[in-house]
Order: sequence, then structure tokens, then C-alpha cells
Amino acid sequence: MTDEDLAKLPKMFDRMEHKHPRVNSIMKADYWFVPRVVAEVLGDELSLSPVHSAAYGSIKEGTGLAIRFPRLVKWRMDRAPEDATTVEEIVEMYRSQLKKIEGAQ
Repeated sequence: MTDEDLAKLPKMFDRMEHKHPRVNSIMKADYWFVPRVVAEVLGDELSLSPVHSAAYGSIKEGTGLAIRFPRLVKWRMDRAPEDATTVEEIVEMYRSQLKKIEGAQ
């Protein structure tokens, strides 16, 4: 993100702030937002995390999934939050990634 992109964020998320999370989370976030904006994100890989709660306990007890080295590709104003990748799809992406790693050895 550029400095210009960062400067636009407060206006973009204005009136979306929410006092409480709408998801089960083990993280203590500074801010929570009503889900209205979809971000397209790429990363190097999905990894197990004791801090992140995406798919918590689905792969290994006491861990969730996190994106290593995440990068914002673009904001998807053409998509609704309901169109975002589901937890089940993220778990399948993680398992698929493991199969590729195991197949390369």
C-alpha cells in the first residue's frame, strides 16, 4: 500500500466501525468493522497459527490459519462480503498446498 492508499482508509471505513466482533476471535483487535468491503489478498502461503482463528481447530487443535506475507491486490467493490472465500475453502486451500509440498519431496 502506498501512503496515499493508507490515507484513504479512514474515509473508506467511516461508519463501519463496530464495538464488538461478529466472529469468534482469540485476537484482541483495536477496531472491528461491519463487513461491507471485500479485499483481494495474496500471500506466500497459508500457515498454522496459535494467534489467528480462521478455521480454528480444523487442521490442528489450538491453531487457526494465517496468510504469510499478505499483500493487498485490490479492493473488490464489485463483490459482497457473502462472496468472500469461506472457511471451508480456506481449509481446502491449506490442504491442497500441503499436497503440493509433499508431492515435490
